[in-house]
Amino acid sequence: MKKLIFIVSVLCLFQSCVSKKNQAIKQNILTLKDSYCKAPFKYNYENKLPSYNSDSILNANKHLKSIFTDQSILILNALDNLDEVDEILKLKKDSSLHSQVKVLQLKSKINSKITIALTELDAVAAEFDCEGERVAQIGNYVDNLNQSRNNKLILYSIAAGAVASIAGGIVKDEGWSSAIDITGGALGAGFGLATLNPKGKKVEFIHQRNLLRDIWHEKLESPNFPPFIWYMYTEKRFSNKEDRSIIQHMKERWLHYQFDDDKNAADHSVIFNDGGFYRYNDLQNRAAMLNQMQSATRTINQTINYLLLDLDKLIL
Repeated sequence: MKKLIFIVSVLCLFQSCVSKKNQAIKQNILTLKDSYCKAPFKYNYENKLPSYNSDSILNANKHLKSIFTDQSILILNALDNLDEVDEILKLKKDSSLHSQVKVLQLKSKINSKITIALTELDAVAAEFDCEGERVAQIGNYVDNLNQSRNNKLILYSIAAGAVASIAGGIVKDEGWSSAIDITGGALGAGFGLATLNPKGKKVEFIHQRNLLRDIWHEKLESPNFPPFIWYMYTEKRFSNKEDRSIIQHMKERWLHYQFDDDKNAADHSVIFNDGGFYRYNDLQNRAAMLNQMQSATRTINQTINYLLLDLDKLIL
């Protein structure tokens, strides 16, 4: 009897700890249903995408290829700075002080556009980073739910076995004692098997502003991205192989690694909607995709850095 009282006391104590932990988790989750990553106001970017006719742009500016790479020429076109570059080339033929001052003014105008582009890149990368952190917090919440559930089932399994063992010792009738042992063993096994549930708990996670949805559907324009950034994502000349755009390569990897090449499952995934019920694996996939887009956005800085190096050569 003392053993039974001890077991019940331990279970009650553990249940109390789990309940307090779940209450703390539920209080925290309320702050994660609405995204704190989006800007406090919507900036009205000029709704103008650069031309995707890259071959024509490069052919029209062949005279710049001795100074700039193809990617630098396309960026200058996207920033509407090709006229300033042509003007600098003309002014360099004149060594007067007036011409030198004018060159510096034009260079400053180009740098101003580049600075804005870099700021936009930083803002987009920061939002991907913030959303990734938000998903990680939700993931920790669901993981804690799953752990709490499994811990309960393990304890119930132990308790069922212990109670059956004690009851079997108390009951003198051999038939009833065997029945109690079998029932206790079955209950213990049942609770143990329940911990093997591969899906686990799920939680409602809302993201009406969904950057990943824009990436997946790859429309001509995206209201959630500055036009220059969207152009860099979708112009194939800015990818490593220049056969497909940054986004197209990204979507190919997502389809293969996150969705096992199941296009229908990807198209109907909660990841690309306004939100819904997520399981832990879905949250892991979303976090990985956000981190990949953050990295892809950061790599565009390298391309702009090459442009800045080319501009320095132009001024020399």
